[in-house]
Amino acid sequence: MTGSTKHESFPNAESRKSDIQVITRADDIMNAIAGSPSGLSLSKISELTEISRSSVHRIVVALCSKEYLCATDSGYQLGPALLRLANLESSQFETRIRPYLVKLSKTLNETVDLSHFVGESITVIDQVVALRRLRAVSGIGSTFPLHVIAPGKAILAAMTPSKAKNLLPPELQKYTPSTITNFSDLERELKKIRKSRIAFDREEFSEGVCAIGMAFKGPADGWLAVSIPLPAQRFYGNEEQLALALSDAIQEIEKDNF
Repeated sequence: MTGSTKHESFPNAESRKSDIQVITRADDIMNAIAGSPSGLSLSKISELTEISRSSVHRIVVALCSKEYLCATDSGYQLGPALLRLANLESSQFETRIRPYLVKLSKTLNETVDLSHFVGESITVIDQVVALRRLRAVSGIGSTFPLHVIAPGKAILAAMTPSKAKNLLPPELQKYTPSTITNFSDLERELKKIRKSRIAFDREEFSEGVCAIGMAFKGPADGWLAVSIPLPAQRFYGNEEQLALALSDAIQEIEKDNF
C-alpha cells in the first residue's frame, strides 16, 4: 500500500507583500472614485492615486467584475456591491439605534428623528412619533437642505469649516423670515455648535416649528443626527431641558455602539 503526504502551500513573503500592495492600491482607487461621485476616467484615477495606468486598468477591471465599481458614460463610479454592503450595515445600525430614539421620545413626549447625511442634504431615515395631538412630523424619507434645520447644522458643525463651506450652495435659500441667509452669520452659529454639539432650528425652515439636533458618526464613518422637532410654543423656554435629554441620549448611543 502506497501512502502519500499532502503538503499545504503557503504564500511566501514576496507573494504576501504583492497581495497587500494590490489590496492597498484597490483601496486607493475606490477612495479616489468615492471622492468624485460623477465618475473618473482611468487616466484621472492614475493621476490621483499615482498608480500606473496599466495597473489601474487591471485593478478596475477586477473590481468591476465583482460590482465594486461600474463603468458609466462619465467614468468609473462605485458599484452596487458596495451600496448593498453599506445599506445592510446601515439597516442593522438603525435597528440597534431605535430603542434609544424610543426612550428619548418617551422621556420628552416629543417626536424624535434619525437622519443621515447624503450628498449635500440630510434625509430622515427613522422616526418615533409622539402620541399627542399637536406635534411636528416630517416623515421618513423627507430631505432637507443642511443650513436650515438642526440636524443639518449639527452635521455641518462636526466637519471642518472648509468642508462644510464646500457643501453649501452658492446662495443660502430663504424659507422663512428666520432663515439664516448670510454665510458669516451661519459660520458664527456653527462655531457655537462646535463647542456644545447642540444645534437649533428656530423656525428657520417652517414657521411655527423648531428643533434641536446633535450629530454623531455612524457605520463607515457616515454622519448621522438625532433631532427633536416640535411646535414653537413647546420649544421656547425649554431649550435647556431638550438639550440635556438629547445630549444624554447621544452619549448612550456612542457609549454602547462605538
